[in-house]
Amino acid sequence: MKIMSSEQLPRIAYFSMEIGIESNLYTYSGGLGVLAGDTLRSAADLGLPVAGVTLVYRQGYFRQHLDSQGNQTESPAAWTPEEVLEPMEPQVTVTIEGRQVQVLAWRYEIQGLSGHKVPVYFLDTALPENSPWDQTLTGHLYGGDSHYRLCQEMVLGMGGRALISALAPEEPVIYHMNEGHSALLTLSLLESRIGGGAGAPTEAEVEAVRRQCVFTTHTPVPAGHDKFHWDLVSKVLGPERADLLKASNCCFDGSLNMTYLALRFARYINGVAMRHGEISTGMFPDYPIDAITNGVHAVTWTSPPFAALFDRRIPEWRQDNFYLRYAVGISLHEIAATHALAKRAMLAEVERRSGVQLSENVFTIGFARRATTYKRQDLLFSDLERLTGLARQVGPLQVVYAGKAHPQDEGGKDMIRRVFQAAGVLGESVRIVYLENYDMALGKILCAGVDLWLNTPLRPQEASGTSGMKAALNGVPSLSVLDGWWVEGHVEHATGWAIGNDSANPAEASQDAASLYDKLERVILPLYYGKAEAYAKVRRSAIALNGSFFNTQRMVSQYVTNAYSILEGNDLK
Repeated sequence: MKIMSSEQLPRIAYFSMEIGIESNLYTYSGGLGVLAGDTLRSAADLGLPVAGVTLVYRQGYFRQHLDSQGNQTESPAAWTPEEVLEPMEPQVTVTIEGRQVQVLAWRYEIQGLSGHKVPVYFLDTALPENSPWDQTLTGHLYGGDSHYRLCQEMVLGMGGRALISALAPEEPVIYHMNEGHSALLTLSLLESRIGGGAGAPTEAEVEAVRRQCVFTTHTPVPAGHDKFHWDLVSKVLGPERADLLKASNCCFDGSLNMTYLALRFARYINGVAMRHGEISTGMFPDYPIDAITNGVHAVTWTSPPFAALFDRRIPEWRQDNFYLRYAVGISLHEIAATHALAKRAMLAEVERRSGVQLSENVFTIGFARRATTYKRQDLLFSDLERLTGLARQVGPLQVVYAGKAHPQDEGGKDMIRRVFQAAGVLGESVRIVYLENYDMALGKILCAGVDLWLNTPLRPQEASGTSGMKAALNGVPSLSVLDGWWVEGHVEHATGWAIGNDSANPAEASQDAASLYDKLERVILPLYYGKAEAYAKVRRSAIALNGSFFNTQRMVSQYVTNAYSILEGNDLK
């Protein structure tokens, strides 16, 4: 599948607060950044004229340290852009609190399957011309207070737009905001339209900006949308820009909400799953919100054993991920044997990282994602007596956990401690391992090597989720709450199993633990230990049904059709 092959200046500028390119480039914290990296990889595969824009984060997100009780502490994940990235000219400036802040860009090129290259620009303020404080603005991902965050988002939105404008004499047709952090780029576009004039912009000027902008919203949780008090906005942006925002009807209740700013100036808006699109429409009823379900980059997230199998049996899969549908023609023996190789590699990595030797013959559950309360990492431990009973009577099991809590998320940190506490009580009856520093490299190994991927979010707070999609590519079925992507990917007994029902009723959500145990005790463990061929069939169906659809090749193609083709005369082909 190929949309375009010619090298040209970017016609689509893709802005994201974080972009995960490589595991050792610490420019991402989790799902948002990994999705952005996968999006740009597929854009390169498809030959799209796209450029990515983000910040460089010299101190990274953080390195996670866990003591024997599961107490998390953090240290910087410092790295040196000069060693791996190419500096760009020219530098641009952003006016923050009246100061001229110099911004340099570092370039990284993603090369697609056909050789097409997509540049990613990492903005950096750590320059000697800037004040010591301004030099820190591109230091920490999701660090600091509201003042620090707003200044960062000035660099990303307005600095990034200035950079793209300087690099491309013919500016991009489309600016794609991946979440609201970069929404101030719309203010920069509006300023260009009105030529610096005072007063309220005309609706025609607003519409002209809207026709250039696409917005993807990612969170159904109100607290996940950045809001800044108006006094802070006026201080950081300056009174003239603040007045322009007010005149553009972008401010409510004495604050600037970055999501509302993006909604106001976006021609096309989408949620990241069918259910999330519906929830977002309820949250923002005055805006037309579509849905394009997330995916993962199939070539990146398929483990070496399965990549070799697909290359041998479905050689077209790399160029056209829909060919994974033909995994139904692969023998169940090959599926099972290939997964055994991936599991062996994962167990070796677990032992290397933790010193714990898990058994290759024991049913292994994986749970790895950001540690926060709504993810409910501890749901599996709601009834330890029942959990040990089913492990003793039906079949043994072991669980591998990973995931970081944001340094300021005490609830998330407590969630990690609960996993450690449960592990201490369970002992050898159900072995639990929690691995530090969950990142892209570890994620790829875990998603491929476990026997079941567990996901227990509190409905309806999972916007999409992508870890289960990565697992499916490797023949690992999911046991998950019906939320996010799983509403679409779940086919009971074929791609995995559901926890509870399709309801956000708190009373019914409280029954999720019972449902989880029922599925393990009565369905999943008996199938795994008693009907190995039938379990391999579920593995194969997960690849054929979910791997072939929940990928960024399909997702980016949908963006081209539905979001990027919104302009008259927009020639992306």
